[in-house]
Amino acid sequence: MKSVIEILEERISLAMGASSGRKDCAAIVGPAKSPEFGDYQANGVMALAKQIKTNPRKLAEQIVEKLDVSDICEPPEIAGPGFINLRLKPEFVAANLLEISKDTERLGIDKTAKPQTIVVDFSGPNIAKEMHVGHLRSTIIGDCICRMLEFTGHNIIRQNHIGDWGTQFGMLMAWLDEESRKQDEYGVGPHTAEQLKLPLVIFEHFYRQAKQRYESDTQFEEAARKAVVCLHNNDPEYTVLWQIIVNESRSHYQAIYDTLGVNLNKQHERGESFYADKVANVVEDLKKKNLAEESDGAICVFPEGFKNKQGERLPLIVQKSDGAYLYATTDLAAIRYRVNELKADKIIYVTDARQKLHFEMAFKVARMAGWAPDKVDLAHVTFGSVLGENGKPLKTREGENVKLKELLDEAVQRAKSIVEEKNPELSDEKKEQIAEAVGIGAVKYADYSNNRTSDYIFSFDKMLAMEGNTAPYMQYAYARIKSIQRKAGQKNIDFAKETKGLKELNLNEQAEIDLAKHLIRYGEALSTAEADYRPNYITAYLYDLAQKFSGFYNDCPVLDAGKDKRPTRLLLCELTARTIRHGLDNLLGIKVVEQM
Repeated sequence: MKSVIEILEERISLAMGASSGRKDCAAIVGPAKSPEFGDYQANGVMALAKQIKTNPRKLAEQIVEKLDVSDICEPPEIAGPGFINLRLKPEFVAANLLEISKDTERLGIDKTAKPQTIVVDFSGPNIAKEMHVGHLRSTIIGDCICRMLEFTGHNIIRQNHIGDWGTQFGMLMAWLDEESRKQDEYGVGPHTAEQLKLPLVIFEHFYRQAKQRYESDTQFEEAARKAVVCLHNNDPEYTVLWQIIVNESRSHYQAIYDTLGVNLNKQHERGESFYADKVANVVEDLKKKNLAEESDGAICVFPEGFKNKQGERLPLIVQKSDGAYLYATTDLAAIRYRVNELKADKIIYVTDARQKLHFEMAFKVARMAGWAPDKVDLAHVTFGSVLGENGKPLKTREGENVKLKELLDEAVQRAKSIVEEKNPELSDEKKEQIAEAVGIGAVKYADYSNNRTSDYIFSFDKMLAMEGNTAPYMQYAYARIKSIQRKAGQKNIDFAKETKGLKELNLNEQAEIDLAKHLIRYGEALSTAEADYRPNYITAYLYDLAQKFSGFYNDCPVLDAGKDKRPTRLLLCELTARTIRHGLDNLLGIKVVEQM
């Protein structure tokens, strides 16, 4: 079913066209900024009046005369220089809510009429390193974007562009090759495949030592470069070692994905190694198209419009002077693959804002080369940093990046302490279940509830608070409604029987009307969040919904209401619970619990 905004925009735009004689008029309808102005406001009259050089208020009056929304709204009101304010009729809201209640799976939200194939590139952990807090935002924001777009009806192809190729592997392999020939502190002697199946933390320790050697020892640097060449030439010994490291790394980050409830697995991986046999063609084709040129020994493309502070052309380097390929080369190969093989209509990259220039240049070069036609949308979804209480990037006391697993484990432990305090009588299994849902949900929701382009301060105390716009507050709101439903059974009130097949709703109290109006706006919130890839529009909607439900529950008895009012109020409870659950679980990937 169409959203209220879609219906109003269609009708007001037609009335604007009839009044002005112009086509393609835009009503620009949005929620009113304050209840005193009604529920919705049309803001497009002033722009139209400017185009046709007439008085905007007079034009608004003419539009209202031709506008028929009597089945939806009270008589429209004109405010200020030409705003059109609209207030929904309770009977329209009631009818709309009844239609939504019948749609148990989609809550009245239609799928898109124009589904696309959309590739979403997100997470991107590095091999031989544990995931740290810097990987959190790309991983969960990317997952949320996929969830929203899938629910809308698009064909989503997840791509996890893991860092599994390049110089870092040469460093690590050269180190292992050298060190494993002698008995070391970890008990590793001359290496075999079985002996090198070490925990990831040890591989990471080796890598740090190898990096130090690489930066200070020219002989080791040369050995590392040779190791890379051996790997790239499919040397059996190095290939086996590489696969061991990749597999051990995967077991670590897959466990993180499972804990976070993120829909990523091995089938979604398209690492740098996947494009290893494709990057040479990228460079050769750029040369053939006369787009690439040599500069200081390197092969570069100079896309128009990009300059450094000195006003000089800014290069996108696709091959270094030593013949090595770079991230840019791999990204260009990935764009070609995603357009040609995956048949993408749109490609979305979810990374931190520091990569903005890189992707702008890569997108420009892909367009110049004809690998990304204009009909293919290329989008870079950026986000800010996770900061500590000191306002600086979140680090350990030793100055290291906080390991993501340790952060999530601490969130669950803190949540368990709260559960122990609030409900000590619950079974240990139930406490564990609630603690994981609340702890992991708190971390994700705190991230989502912030504007993704902004930095935010990570605070366990704030994100685990039972008040405010937090996951625990939202999960408690859901659990509270499930408690009402359980109490209904204890009072011999047949919840399903009273709400099923309702033909009309009894919306008389203002709190009932306010809650009902908000419930029918869920699709609008999703549409706005999806359009700009901003999960905070979903969290803001859910928080407002929980608050409106709280006001409704305080003002309107449910189980003790008369038989004329109780079915309506029970249905309002049910739809609120369903909407919260859908928003948290389906769109944000946050579990709900029936007890807190």
